[in-house]
Amino acid sequence: MLLVFRVIRLVLTLSLVAVGLLAVVGLPRLVRRRFLRGAARFVLAAVGVAVAVEDRRPFAGNARGLIVANHVSFLDVLAIAAVAPAHFVAKAEVAAMPGIGAVARRFGVISVDRASLRRLPQSLDAAVAALHRDRCVAVFPEGTTRCGRSTGEFRPAFFQAAIDAGVPVLPMRVDFRVSGVRVSGPAFIGEDTIGETMTRILRMRRLTVVVRRHEVLLPDVDRRELAARCRLLIADHEVLGHEPDRDDRPTHGRVTETLPHAA
Repeated sequence: MLLVFRVIRLVLTLSLVAVGLLAVVGLPRLVRRRFLRGAARFVLAAVGVAVAVEDRRPFAGNARGLIVANHVSFLDVLAIAAVAPAHFVAKAEVAAMPGIGAVARRFGVISVDRASLRRLPQSLDAAVAALHRDRCVAVFPEGTTRCGRSTGEFRPAFFQAAIDAGVPVLPMRVDFRVSGVRVSGPAFIGEDTIGETMTRILRMRRLTVVVRRHEVLLPDVDRRELAARCRLLIADHEVLGHEPDRDDRPTHGRVTETLPHAA
């Protein structure tokens, strides 16, 4: 019964969001960012996902820069957009999807063809341009989704965009938890289809996505060093050799905002 209720609510929510997207396309960037942030939170609530923001930055603020994060699920985009709306870097296949691709392009999604190195400079130029004219660009430098219990190597290519634009890197970590325990149910990996992953998510109770905001990194080194430093920040529990699954309370930093479950 819970699954049916959430499916119906999700369909209605996506319909409302789609109408809203069409309505704000031509409006100023600030209005669109606010709408996207609200829409992301609205959709997460529709699938029963709460949002908790853990801020580990010494000084809070809304800096413009390159957001980099680990990648677990297609919900990662919504989780980050709910905290800091951005132009997302996505695979070229997303921009080619009927309907979704058209909306993605209108809202500044930057497509990258991972099979073609020759086209990479065009994607980097688009990211630099977006960083110059707008607030944030977001990328998942692992290049693929993982289960969330370990962090893969960060590909350095898009860190060059921060260096070229002269903006800081804004590292974030995304975790999915139930009662403080990290879970892999929302992960989109292996042979999973979108439908299978979404069904698991809709069946879960008390699911929370935790977005951890780390201190900003200045682009004062080369892209490989910048990628390595960022990975160390995001994967700090792995480096330190412990797994903070059992407690949602941070050992340092502060939870700045929690958006409750809708059901």
